[in-house]
Amino acid sequence: MKLFDILHDAFEPFMDGEKRPLNVMEVSNLWFFLLATELTMRNEEIGYNIAHDPELKQLLQDMRENLHVPIRYELIEFLKKEGIPLPKTTTEKPLGDFQNIPEGAKLNDEELANLMSYNLAMGVTTAAKGLSESIRSDVGLLFSKILMKKTMAGLRVKQYLDRHEWLRVPPYYNG
Repeated sequence: MKLFDILHDAFEPFMDGEKRPLNVMEVSNLWFFLLATELTMRNEEIGYNIAHDPELKQLLQDMRENLHVPIRYELIEFLKKEGIPLPKTTTEKPLGDFQNIPEGAKLNDEELANLMSYNLAMGVTTAAKGLSESIRSDVGLLFSKILMKKTMAGLRVKQYLDRHEWLRVPPYYNG
């Protein structure tokens, strides 16, 4: 994607020279973002297991495999390279078809899709926070890429929600 090339080119002049150690805000933001990514992936795995709509199942699987797994990998590699201990996380959930859970005891497709949208929006907000609090250019670049990826994923989910008339829109204001 050309957008990522533009981001890289924007940050590249600032990435030369000796790297400072990560500051506490950078470490905290990276560490918590990795933890949140892991937890989001557990939500996607559970959502995949209980979703009815095949398109929603595919969307959940795509978000996990093409968005969150690569983000997780990049964060793990970055933190390991910097000597930062990784957060403890829960194990992956088995993927299957768990439709026998009674209604009312599980999220329905509308709730799953809106939870996915909310998680993406929180990811954008948290990545923007990480970007704004980064001193090192490589940390800023990492959060910029995450911000763009999550924004693009959020657009896909918003279109899905809109097609199903599940998009939550605040009332219009005509002051």
